[in-house]
Amino acid sequence: MTLRLTDAEVSKFWNDRHQRESDLKSGGHVSYDEATNTMFYLRRLSMLMDRIGLQSNPVAPLYLLDAGCGKGYFSRELAKFGHQVDGIDRSEAAIAQCREQGGGPRYHQTGLADWRTPWLYDAVFTVDVLFHIMDDVEWERATRNLASLVRLGGKLIIGDWGQDNDHVFGSYQICRGRDTYLPLLDACGMRFDSWEPYRFRRSPIGFYTFTRIG
Repeated sequence: MTLRLTDAEVSKFWNDRHQRESDLKSGGHVSYDEATNTMFYLRRLSMLMDRIGLQSNPVAPLYLLDAGCGKGYFSRELAKFGHQVDGIDRSEAAIAQCREQGGGPRYHQTGLADWRTPWLYDAVFTVDVLFHIMDDVEWERATRNLASLVRLGGKLIIGDWGQDNDHVFGSYQICRGRDTYLPLLDACGMRFDSWEPYRFRRSPIGFYTFTRIG
């Protein structure tokens, strides 16, 4: 049986990785070269734009939360469409680099379960982050909190696999299945809309999309 990393060990793992790896590889796939990771990011970005929308009214911009933003790729790209983006991450190294690059989004160093704002978001998205929360209680706290930050009619977009069961991959990744996500988020007032795979290489991961209805 593979031992799961503790919450503190996971935080250290990602902070070290963000310091060590390039912008794309630190939050992408470590086995991909830079060109392949570029395509992988673009694929996921295009799927996010399909769900969020390509343009925003400059008088009434959409408010987005990039939960687990890493070095800020998705935050910066979506801000280019006029959206108002908050990016949050626990990694001090990642947030420091985000702030150095600028580009429009506001960045905050915080855990997914701990972020609070006086406003709600039109869309909250978390790209390949929740399955790196190894503690089940912390994962549920984070998922519930992200759902609570979505306005009525807004979207919650989660990158994870679409199988029915949970599965642990190594010491720092546990994919939760739809039979874990759907009951939890239904109780949070979220309607399940779809799960679509990335269809990139052999990745089993894709985007869950939920809409707040209550």
